Amino acid sequence: MGDNRLPPLVLTDDERVVLQGWASRRTTAQGLTVRARIVLERAGGHSNFVVSARLRVARGTIARWRARFIADRLDGLADEPRPGVPRTITDAQVEQVVVMTLESVPEGETHWSKRRLARKVGMSSTSVGQIWKAFGLQPWKTETFKISPDPLLIDKIRDVVGLYLAPPTNAVVFSVDEKPQIQALERTAPVLPGTPERRSFDYVRHGTVDLFAALDIATGQVIAKVTDRHAAIDFRDFLADIDAHVPAGLDVHVICDNLSAHKAPVVQHWIMQHPRFTLHFTPTYSSWINQIERWFAELQRRCPDRGVFCSVDQLTTALHTWIDIWNKDARLFTWKKTADQIIDHICHYCSRISRPAH
Repeated sequence: MGDNRLPPLVLTDDERVVLQGWASRRTTAQGLTVRARIVLERAGGHSNFVVSARLRVARGTIARWRARFIADRLDGLADEPRPGVPRTITDAQVEQVVVMTLESVPEGETHWSKRRLARKVGMSSTSVGQIWKAFGLQPWKTETFKISPDPLLIDKIRDVVGLYLAPPTNAVVFSVDEKPQIQALERTAPVLPGTPERRSFDYVRHGTVDLFAALDIATGQVIAKVTDRHAAIDFRDFLADIDAHVPAGLDVHVICDNLSAHKAPVVQHWIMQHPRFTLHFTPTYSSWINQIERWFAELQRRCPDRGVFCSVDQLTTALHTWIDIWNKDARLFTWKKTADQIIDHICHYCSRISRPAH
């Protein structure tokens, strides 16, 4: 049903194609999408009242964009320049801030602060902060790294990552490690609820436990065992627990780090007696490649970090409870990087830190 008081809205074939493209959300401008739909609906002969009900916009808005389209066609649907203060910071000044942040430091200091750099370049600290944010610069932050000196670094990366991305058939792959010295801490004062939660900085320690854990990379399920130590014999016994959980007929691949307990004679003797087990060792100083470390971080954040435990038994019960809850709704940690990508990244980093400036 049309609106007889307004002249008909006629579109050319090219205009209709462009408007249909905008209306189908192939543009990032949400307002332009709505405007295109308004024009198409009005060109279809629908009244402002009908279009308002369909698109849930005010009739005055429909009339305004219809009039702008008639006056300027497609160009009339674009946003008009908005009033505002003219730009005062030039591209050269932006480049100066970025270059100084990345390639220099203030005298006697290790990095720039917003206010120090703002005084140096002659602009406000807010402007410096906005430039840093736009370019992702955070000069106050530091990260640590360690390049593995393992002579078999490349071979071990390919071995472990290969198990993640293409696990062998008729086999189970476990990421295994120990989390030692989990403390049973009791705060000296009751924890006060709120956001953030408040707790006393001092505590009474009631002992520690060690946690052995094996993450099934295919299911996210975890086999765990709490002990009072993590000697070689304890690792051997944990391997026996894994053996009891895995159905007969399946090979077992265990990814673990280079702890001496993992290579002890008692462990090697057990492996020889259980030929379906194969140990795969991560490169030295490369715990990041062992997926169980990601699970340990989840456990630490959700259970021990904010827990209050008056005894080792309470801590042990809390750990077992959390692990049981995890296994009821286990989720996978998906490995995405290939071995070549990791090796290329390491080589690129080594190239950067080997330059004369370093």
